[in-house]
Amino acid sequence: MSPTLKAKIIEVCDKKIAQKSTNVGISFYAFFKNKNDNPKLLMEAATWWIQTHQLDHFEKAVKIKTMVKTSK
Repeated sequence: MSPTLKAKIIEVCDKKIAQKSTNVGISFYAFFKNKNDNPKLLMEAATWWIQTHQLDHFEKAVKIKTMVKTSK
């Protein structure tokens, strides 16, 4: 995972957790604006989320943050 995506995921997870509690769920789309302004990064996130880890559409932000922080 690129450092850019890793930082973005952690930032978004922290923000969502602070706003809505540790029980908040997110999808990989949460890391992007409604406008697809960075297709390469979106595909990297989708590949990590769907192909690599076979995650459900919505997962707990705490889980995703932990996975990202412990990934190499």
